[in-house]
Amino acid sequence: MTHHASPLTSGLNSLASHDHIFVAGHRGMVGAAIVRQLKKLGCENIITRTHAELDLTDQTAVRRFFAAGKVDRVVLAAAKVGGIHANNVFPADFIYINMMIQANVIHQAFRAGVRDLLFLGSSCIYPKFAPQPMSEAYLLTGILEQTNEPYAIAKIAGIKMCESYNRQYGTRYRSVMPTNLFGPGDNYHLENSHVVPAMIRKYHLAKLAKSGNAPAIRADEARYGVIPPDICKAIGWLAGEGRLEKKQNPQVVLWGTGAPRREFLHVDDMAAACIHVMGLDQTHFDQPNPSFLNVGTGEDITIRETAEIVAELIGFTGETLYNSAQPDGTPRKLLDTGRINSLGWRPRLSFREGLEDAYRDYLATPIRL
Repeated sequence: MTHHASPLTSGLNSLASHDHIFVAGHRGMVGAAIVRQLKKLGCENIITRTHAELDLTDQTAVRRFFAAGKVDRVVLAAAKVGGIHANNVFPADFIYINMMIQANVIHQAFRAGVRDLLFLGSSCIYPKFAPQPMSEAYLLTGILEQTNEPYAIAKIAGIKMCESYNRQYGTRYRSVMPTNLFGPGDNYHLENSHVVPAMIRKYHLAKLAKSGNAPAIRADEARYGVIPPDICKAIGWLAGEGRLEKKQNPQVVLWGTGAPRREFLHVDDMAAACIHVMGLDQTHFDQPNPSFLNVGTGEDITIRETAEIVAELIGFTGETLYNSAQPDGTPRKLLDTGRINSLGWRPRLSFREGLEDAYRDYLATPIRL
């Protein structure tokens, strides 16, 4: 698919280069991309804090942060995120941490007089069996996908917080719901990563195993974390010995059946959408439902098709197996992007172009000592 670029500065008449913009979650994939784009636009006063400097779940610390310095705008990109496995294992963490971050940042921003805030949600807010593509109007019309329900409920609460503060206090808080994101700065840890980064790493490791490149596998493990036992078995990696089995017939094993359909968006396109939305007139967000905008490509493909593209791009020619004993998750997640398209934004990169960029970043990331 080919998309045309929308000017990065489109709709930015209300975003001044001297605005003090606090990007919460600047070390995350989306937050980092937003910081990159703001810098390209010449924004001079981007405020960031690491988790060690500011724990966003700590109400007192967040209150002191906003009271101590000038903040004109907030981009709330901080969140605890993860794939199906992480959501299944840590449901309490996902609902508690995300609810606390949102409640603290949104309320303390309001108390400090911050009129403009952008909240980043997730497409998992929609009902499991919502009609496709999913319009903003489908929010709260059915039950959620069980595997990520705590995270989804937290994100729905964030939307409703922004909406409620706008209604009661006349703030300009707005929300965007991205589809599945990938790109530079993604999480490639195989026990809690999303589908595209997990595929990139699995196929890359299998390619290395097929060529017998044990040193490169060790280097990859140093960069991106331990290789789980099931993947070691699939590629013939003897983790305890740091070497490959003599017989090399590596396979890639993916969760589920491969039948679910997913929509993927490169994180730089998401960042451009966020900046575009920050510059829109508030009237687009004053209605109770929808008070937010979907952000995606408007196109989806199956997990199996995705795997074929990733394998071809990386150059793995071996076998791909599907473990149907593991959950598929939501059958389909395609966003209706008509609203944001009508407001002047469209993605720039095709899926293939985005994957090429993500893989370049994957290979270039230095070892974290």
